[in-house]
Amino acid sequence: MPAGDAFTPDQLYDIERAVRYAEETSGLHFSVYVGGADSETRPFALELFNELDDPDSSVLVYVDPAGRRLEIVTGPLAKRQLSDTAAGLAALTMQTSFATGDLTGGLVTGVQQLGTHAHQPPLLHASDEQHKL
Repeated sequence: MPAGDAFTPDQLYDIERAVRYAEETSGLHFSVYVGGADSETRPFALELFNELDDPDSSVLVYVDPAGRRLEIVTGPLAKRQLSDTAAGLAALTMQTSFATGDLTGGLVTGVQQLGTHAHQPPLLHASDEQHKL
């Protein structure tokens, strides 16, 4: 997570813990980037996203606090688990916290929500005997 100097060690720990939770809950890869964009926000977020190790099953949360911008980018496999509606709800939660000056709280809550929404329940396999008529 770039812009680490903007966060205290406790805040970084909280954000990292939220990322781990989201990854464990969903099986997806989550990344958080906080900082200014070198260009327009969406293309910059997509550029960051494409540099990830496994973009197909990744979710990137990009925040530009100074520009008051937020982007959530999902890869094609991640999109199967995380709908645009669910991402939009998490974005709304984050923006509400950001508006009150709580950048860390917004990131923590938003990333946790993304992981929860992308949760895949375990597959239950019934024995073949149960399916015979």
